[in-house]
Amino acid sequence: MALIVFEAILRHIQAKIRMLDYVVTVHADEEMDDDGLSILDVEQVILMGQIVERQRDQQTGEWKYVLNGQTDDQLNVIVVAKLSPTDTVVIITVYVE
Repeated sequence: MALIVFEAILRHIQAKIRMLDYVVTVHADEEMDDDGLSILDVEQVILMGQIVERQRDQQTGEWKYVLNGQTDDQLNVIVVAKLSPTDTVVIITVYVE
């Protein structure tokens, strides 16, 4: 059952990315710079990757999703994202694994 739920959430997040309905936090932007990643790399990881974990934010109680995928350069990248109350994807952090 959980796998089906993750699949539906993943498809929803991917659709939002395709519509450019997302925001990148300052933290995620800094992490992308530190690891030499572009926003296109992050989009690709989300569009081609999969959800590997769901976590509950301890402060807000919101669910956030850990996505794993690869860039064109074969870098294994983790993206942590959530859906905001307005249903926009919020990219919380990004890092090369």
